[in-house]
Amino acid sequence: MTLQASTLLRASLASNSFLKVLNVKIIDSLASGAAEIAAVRRDIHAHPELCFEELRTADVVARQLTGWGIPVHRGMGTTGVVGIVHGRDGGACGRGVGLRADMDALPMQEFNTFAHASQHAGKMHACGHDGHTAMLLAAAQHLSTHRDFDGTVYLIFQPAEEGGGGAREMIRDGLFEKFPMEAVFGMHNWPGGAVGTFAVSAGPVMASSNEFRIVIRGKGSHAAMPNMGIDPVPAACQMVLAFQTIISRNKKPLDTGVISVTMIHAGEATNVTPDSCELQGTVRTFSTGVLDLIEQRMKAIAEHTCAAFEAQCEFEFSRNYPPTINAAAEADFARQVMVDIVGADKVLAQEPTMGAEDFSYMLQAKPGAYCFIANGEGEHREMGHGGGPCTLHNPSYDFNDELIPLGGTYWVQLASRWLNTPARA
Repeated sequence: MTLQASTLLRASLASNSFLKVLNVKIIDSLASGAAEIAAVRRDIHAHPELCFEELRTADVVARQLTGWGIPVHRGMGTTGVVGIVHGRDGGACGRGVGLRADMDALPMQEFNTFAHASQHAGKMHACGHDGHTAMLLAAAQHLSTHRDFDGTVYLIFQPAEEGGGGAREMIRDGLFEKFPMEAVFGMHNWPGGAVGTFAVSAGPVMASSNEFRIVIRGKGSHAAMPNMGIDPVPAACQMVLAFQTIISRNKKPLDTGVISVTMIHAGEATNVTPDSCELQGTVRTFSTGVLDLIEQRMKAIAEHTCAAFEAQCEFEFSRNYPPTINAAAEADFARQVMVDIVGADKVLAQEPTMGAEDFSYMLQAKPGAYCFIANGEGEHREMGHGGGPCTLHNPSYDFNDELIPLGGTYWVQLASRWLNTPARA
């Protein structure tokens, strides 16, 4: 970052709207150090790395942590980094809490042209993982300096959230055995809400992510003589419509589920009935029971529809990320921390989304909570941003650096208060 850019960034963060206008209790050291952490965030944004390729990003994270006297463990889940911050007791009490940020980018082209735009074609931090990393780094710097708690804070910088299941891989590598913690917490920026607000709720907050592939094998023929073949296209059309009856007639109305057929491939010529037709798509649910029902019914409908049309059926169903379900006690704990920072009116109920998140694997293994921190409407973006909206997975997105001291404050207060509160029986 150039001196001029650094000066402008510092001035921008110093005039931070929510710090001056809203009654938000930001930790002083995080406010004063926000520009330096924002510079790290923008460096990461300019050098995005895809899942399990986060070598440079992991180097940046490890270098920052080591510079602040924080021991690091590297290579967990391939490229993950875990920082270990012992409290004033040196961690002797044996208690621990985990804070998680993701590090990977998306395989998409960035439209922004400002100074910190991606330098790698086809790769972009379009989901704000650069900002998540920055907020946790900001907290790490403060925690390493003050250590006003007993026990240990584990800083989890996770790779491969975007489809790679990095959380699962870190767990398989012994994350919770090597770093024993009572609970684990995660946070994601959420565009569209006013800066200075949070959202957290108990129960399901993000859906499971699952994919299906169905191949209908018929018998090709001349389109003028369809009776000579077995046309897979009508079978596919019947199948697509029938799948929606699972949602409307098999699933309980109060349960949530989505079946989306997003790809249909068949044929190469207008005068030829194709030999086969392939369907692909996704299924989202908030519970394993609903998912079991949908998979069973989809398989039965696919196979019997093909049989009715005298076609053959190949049915594949892949379960990717499970639903993200917040534990009630930990969600309430996180809410109280947020209320003390921004006030009760700015801590909202977390509206569940059918998007998926691999932090769900961590919540299957440990109690914890996953929250949202509002990223604003996009006014924070500098000149040279793309013409699209500042929404997640959009080529014109950019993380709002105003969140760095706010998110960092949340992490610090959450961890220190957790460890300074008597352990639950």
